[in-house]
Amino acid sequence: MTIASLLEPITGKPGPARLDSASDWMQGRTMYGGASALVGFTMAKRAFPDLPPLRAAQVGFVAPLGEEIELSAEIVRQGRNVTQIRSEIHSGGKVALTAFWLFAAEREANALRPADAPENWPGAPESSGVAMAGKGPSFIQNNFEIRYGQSKEADHGATIRRWARLTEEHDLDPVSKLVLMGDVMPPGAMRIMQRIGPISSINWSFNVLDAATQSEGGWYLAENASQHADSGYSSERLRMWDTEGRQVIDGLQCVAVFG
Repeated sequence: MTIASLLEPITGKPGPARLDSASDWMQGRTMYGGASALVGFTMAKRAFPDLPPLRAAQVGFVAPLGEEIELSAEIVRQGRNVTQIRSEIHSGGKVALTAFWLFAAEREANALRPADAPENWPGAPESSGVAMAGKGPSFIQNNFEIRYGQSKEADHGATIRRWARLTEEHDLDPVSKLVLMGDVMPPGAMRIMQRIGPISSINWSFNVLDAATQSEGGWYLAENASQHADSGYSSERLRMWDTEGRQVIDGLQCVAVFG
């Protein structure tokens, strides 16, 4: 099933919808976070089609999300340059995802600072070995090609870095692609877990640094790094770069670490 078929039921009108393609994006009991976020983002865009580019978002993964859902979106505030929209997905009669989207028109820059270049650049994705072939959640196998983005021999602590791209030819706009791909890596805390156990993303906040990104071959270097892990939770920093080393997303996430 295609990404377009996943998003086709989202008309922009509030009310029930059935995601017949949700099964291709499931991660355990719920849909993969990037796909869930994309559903909420698409609802906001289709409900209010004349929006400026997305600049930032706060997404709360509240409860499991499956095929039968109910969608809503509302403008919280609309100013001259910035529009703030809240969208929600209900599943089983309860909130499953709540998101706050900040759309903002481009203005003349009064401050200029490019994002720092990534350390230990891994080289082109084509020169890196294939990762997760036949392993990991089915949504990875169905929808993504993953390659190593760091040497396998070295100790990288609580950081996971991989090249990733969608395997499907699609018509996603650049920001929708970032929303779908931005949560693709497992948390860095997996590298330091003392016992094997489940993990669950609780939220995801991110800033879009390049709303027009067009990375060569559709490849992006995704990195999840645990900044602090204790008491059953990990604070993670999520970043993505294009093939030229330009950062396109900067984000944070709280992850529950069970077991």
